[in-house]
Amino acid sequence: MPLVWVCSAAGVLGSIITFSFGRWTEALTFLIVAMAVDYVTGVAASLKIGKGLSSSLGFWGLARKGLALLIILLAHRIDILLDSPDMTMGAAVYFYIANELISITENYGRLGLPLPNRIRRIIEVLKEKDQ
Repeated sequence: MPLVWVCSAAGVLGSIITFSFGRWTEALTFLIVAMAVDYVTGVAASLKIGKGLSSSLGFWGLARKGLALLIILLAHRIDILLDSPDMTMGAAVYFYIANELISITENYGRLGLPLPNRIRRIIEVLKEKDQ
């Protein structure tokens, strides 16, 4: 009987994901991987610089990633509403990919690993424009 529940849960989860994001693209997979790498490097950087781990900060970090996925879900639904093939969702996914890559690079620098000066300057410029 438990196998039936596992299969049913997998079917429901798959249906929810398909409804939410439509066709699963490689860009969406890359984003999920980048989110995981960002989280792990963020935890490692916090431990390295002696900040320790905070369940509150960890929760809000994961919540931000969840909210980004909700924005992508909305973008997919907008694409369906406007009958446009993955235009809005694609833009949202690539926006969040860029955001995650910047964060990973920052974490890499906080870990004290070598980072080319050009990349460091690009991140500083992007941070200034964000404020």
